[in-house]
Amino acid sequence: MKKILIVLGAVSFMYACGNGSTQGENKAAGDQQTSQTTDNGNPSYDPERGSGKFTTVDVKPELDKSMAEAGNKIFEVKCSSCHKLTDEKLVGPGWKGVTSRHKPEWIMNFVTNTDEMLNKDPKAMAMLEICLVRMPNQSLSDDDARHIYEFMRENDGVK
Repeated sequence: MKKILIVLGAVSFMYACGNGSTQGENKAAGDQQTSQTTDNGNPSYDPERGSGKFTTVDVKPELDKSMAEAGNKIFEVKCSSCHKLTDEKLVGPGWKGVTSRHKPEWIMNFVTNTDEMLNKDPKAMAMLEICLVRMPNQSLSDDDARHIYEFMRENDGVK
């Protein structure tokens, strides 16, 4: 009898967790879709910049060392457990060459708006098919995202 109660409890727990997160994700995605529209009512998704608030990012040709240093600290805390600085995949893709593969707007929208990008963006969805693990939302601020981008540039050899 005790085993049956444990199994029923575990099944109920898994069912409740699965349904709650699925409904929450669908609701959140739906809310964001309706709120991000252009004047003519079409979704504001742009494949060059992805989905999010960053439409332009002011990137100077030379590296901002203080931003890159701050980005390195964020990388060590929030990113290094899943990403390598080489082109080797760990859990997520390696970061080498990322700034040549994606525009700054796309990268910053991805790291600050991860769930929507993974649901809408073809490049993000293709990476998900390879990596098989959704990147968790790291709750990065706009400044954190900019610092991460500058650190990515440094990793890609910008001086």
